[in-house]
Amino acid sequence: MSPHVAMVQRDHVRLEWRQSCPEPVLKRARSVLWTCLCRATVYELYEGGGRAFIRRTVQLDRKHEIHETSICSIREARAIWTKLLSGTAR
Repeated sequence: MSPHVAMVQRDHVRLEWRQSCPEPVLKRARSVLWTCLCRATVYELYEGGGRAFIRRTVQLDRKHEIHETSICSIREARAIWTKLLSGTAR
């Protein structure tokens, strides 16, 4: 079972989200961690070639809105992932 994202904390860090590129920047990146699909917003941690980013998918009635963080090191992305799950980043 995949984890759920905790409620956002009052003093959370705001992540910078940008529109997903049609052509992935990291061509060999793959989803290695993800949140439960039962929520309207699903997060995925993508890694590839020593780099990583987080993808946010908002599941709407007729389509999905996809946004991504900037590409960073795997260590940095995993730290952001932990903050995201705990509600201290959004």
